Amino acid sequence: MWPFYLILILLVVLYAVHNSFIIGVLIFLLIILILFLEAKISIAIEGEKKSILDILIALGAALLFWIILVIVLDTSSPIDAVASCSMLPALHRGDLVVLHGIGNPIEFAEAHKVPIINMSAQEFNSMESNMESEFLAYYAYFGSNKSNISSIIPQGSSYSIGLYNTYCIYNYAYLGRSNEIYKCYVNSQNNNLIKYYYSIGNAIIGGKEYNIVYTSSIKIGNITISQNFSNPIIVYKTTEKDYFSGDIIHRVYALINASGSYYFLTMGDNNPGLDIEFANYPPSSSNVVGYVVFDVPIVGYIKLILSGQFGSVAGCNQTIIR
Repeated sequence: MWPFYLILILLVVLYAVHNSFIIGVLIFLLIILILFLEAKISIAIEGEKKSILDILIALGAALLFWIILVIVLDTSSPIDAVASCSMLPALHRGDLVVLHGIGNPIEFAEAHKVPIINMSAQEFNSMESNMESEFLAYYAYFGSNKSNISSIIPQGSSYSIGLYNTYCIYNYAYLGRSNEIYKCYVNSQNNNLIKYYYSIGNAIIGGKEYNIVYTSSIKIGNITISQNFSNPIIVYKTTEKDYFSGDIIHRVYALINASGSYYFLTMGDNNPGLDIEFANYPPSSSNVVGYVVFDVPIVGYIKLILSGQFGSVAGCNQTIIR
């Protein structure tokens, strides 16, 4: 069977380089073939009863190992895989991450020196009920009608920086009313709980260097918080109201204490804005699976492929340099 395993390893490495849909499907089919052949060989050598017993023992050992991890790491999901490139260069797509539960959110934040923002439940609920106006971001735009909007700016080009309401932009673009995009721009953030501040950095995209506008700090009340790459990376489960779905693996930006209920502001290292700027609500502490204690490169591709995530994802050819 060793040639099949060797081919599997080579295909996984090749997939890590190219993220090809076809290679992903081939890996999936090869895993199924290997499992079938291993079972067939085992039955031929040891007999059906012995093979079934061996399989049950192996499954029992795997279950026991999982239970031990759950207990020791204090989380119901101690292992996950990175599915996107939003955490480059800290984490790569296909990394297998081992997680530890966060426990008490305040103690977790204090232990990892994460900024804690105290506010009333009424303030937080008001923000959540008015999220359309909270989805604010600084982006670059070209031309007087502000119709060409992007965070990516070709070097040497003429551009301006504007603040826009993400929800408004998305909906006007969806409706095809590009001439009304200008009306979406706002001149201040006075009525918003979170206020965003931007910086201009560099990004390597497809081997070429560009300028990029990104959120470098936020202000809530009288507290200003800047991006800190020493903060822990957490995994949280999204809800139906979030724009992006699945498990999100992003770095903690700050912890919100809303009268004893706790929520995390998060941001991908390779994203130009916080998750809340991309229409994902701040996850509650109960939706946080855990924080990353270490990662293993490439191995996570097996989990991604077995869960049907065969193809490439956007943003893997981009690295923001801050």
